[in-house]
Amino acid sequence: MQAGVIAVQGDVAEHAAAVEAAAAAHGESADVVEVRESGVVPDCDVLLMPGGESTTISRLIGREGIDEEIREHVASGKPVLATCAGLIVCSRDAKDDRVDALGLVDVSVDRNAFGRQKDSFEAKVPVNGLDEPFHAVFIRAPLIDDAGDGVETLATVDGRPVAVRDGPVVATAFHPELTDDSRIHDLAFFPDREVVA
Repeated sequence: MQAGVIAVQGDVAEHAAAVEAAAAAHGESADVVEVRESGVVPDCDVLLMPGGESTTISRLIGREGIDEEIREHVASGKPVLATCAGLIVCSRDAKDDRVDALGLVDVSVDRNAFGRQKDSFEAKVPVNGLDEPFHAVFIRAPLIDDAGDGVETLATVDGRPVAVRDGPVVATAFHPELTDDSRIHDLAFFPDREVVA
């Protein structure tokens, strides 16, 4: 399996390790490539859209022509895991004119809705499809404030969605790559198999 990490900005090494662990749990290997220019995404089986700064990510993937390749990847049914800023970029409405949202997840989001850096927190979050709660790390996390009818809510905090699935895209407001638990990556990339802890 070839896994592409959109590496224009944000967490790269942590996502690479998590997808490698998820693949290994199913007896497979993941060849992780960093995506910084167009022409790489079409060869990828799965994509990771990491956290970072959503306006910067949006601008750079647009400038490099990666944005359209990501849309084509999803249109063909290939999986994407988008985390934190990745959720914002993949949303239908980022509520920020500086972000050219990709429209891959039928949600609107509020950036930094859980607060600033000092308001970061961690929580044990029950997630649909996982037997045990996931230790979620929220850093300047966005809030999903509206979701379309076809969007499945996978997890909530205080009644607010923090993880969703829309077709082949799983998006989280938290950073699953900042733990040693690869179950969210497993859920995103191996949806037809039992999640392995």
